[in-house]
Amino acid sequence: MSSLMPPRPEPCSNPWRVAIVASLYNPQWVNGLVSHFESEIRAISPNVQLKVHHVPGSFEIPLATELIAGSGGVDAVATFGVLLDGQTAHATLVAQAVTTALMQTALHHKIPVLHEILLVKDAAQAIARCLEPDLNRGTEAARAAVRMLRTVACLRLPSANQVE
Repeated sequence: MSSLMPPRPEPCSNPWRVAIVASLYNPQWVNGLVSHFESEIRAISPNVQLKVHHVPGSFEIPLATELIAGSGGVDAVATFGVLLDGQTAHATLVAQAVTTALMQTALHHKIPVLHEILLVKDAAQAIARCLEPDLNRGTEAARAAVRMLRTVACLRLPSANQVE
């Protein structure tokens, strides 16, 4: 795990439409991720339009993300969930399946899908990544979202597709 938070991107006024898909499981931590994401992305891009969608757990996040991305009404989707690694392989299996599905959605719809479904060992790791500011993955996701939205917009420009 990196202990360095990427710096905040330059502010912008883009009216991006960003959906948030958040698990209702482990709400004390997921809500912290969502809150930090919302605060940070609004600090960078005050005109961003956010809509939050809740699903029962992390396993349900890919389906909601696929439906939202397929609607064509968003520029990016940010996903948030917290899985506690237990004594069985369940959390690892869910994390792997979710990761694969979210990547497939991003590639299929060609929009940024931010993956913040965290697989943590214990409550201390969850608190550090979800509630505290230094390693907050919600903040990190907001910064990555802005950078990816800018990158995708540049790559979609006609001049970016020309071969010289």
